[in-house]
Amino acid sequence: MDKPAYHHGDLKSALLAAALAAVEQGGVDAVSLRDLAQSLGVSRAAPYRHFADRDALLAAVAAKGFEDLIVVYETALAGPGDGRERLRQGIIGYLEFARRRPGLHALMFDSDLLRRSPPPQVLIGPADRAYRLLWRGLEEAVPGADKVWVRARTVTMMSTMVGYQLLDNVDRFKPHMIDPLTRDDLLEAVLEAAIGPAPEPAG
Repeated sequence: MDKPAYHHGDLKSALLAAALAAVEQGGVDAVSLRDLAQSLGVSRAAPYRHFADRDALLAAVAAKGFEDLIVVYETALAGPGDGRERLRQGIIGYLEFARRRPGLHALMFDSDLLRRSPPPQVLIGPADRAYRLLWRGLEEAVPGADKVWVRARTVTMMSTMVGYQLLDNVDRFKPHMIDPLTRDDLLEAVLEAAIGPAPEPAG
């Protein structure tokens, strides 16, 4: 029998935190509204006061991930160095974020949430903001670049970043594939491919 619902100080935040922990421990399939309700000591019906269903909760978790990633990018783009160095630090920050939080990263970039038509409303703003910060970073790294080039380069840059990290998070790069490269060598190769060569100085 369900436990009677009772007032929880901030059940929505508690559900988000518990779902995030479940995603990190066992992936998306580990998230169950029933199990989360039980772990938090509320009735099975209580989570539905905040989230329509499991997908709505997962979308909110992914949105929180993008909000955290926005902080990573904004910190890097406000940091020292020229535009290219700030963009480089933004990408390094992203790679570190994805390495530390592989379950969340997979939910953000490898789930079907953003492929839906329309995507979950809660996710659109943070995901778009994170992407536009990469766009801005590239504009600052290559001042005066053609806007069409910036858009195309941002797509290839993001594809390199996300593709590399998704593969790395599932241990796809075996020693025989990268030897004699060190992890630092591999990082430099990814950064060079993502950002591209430094522009030639004006003649």
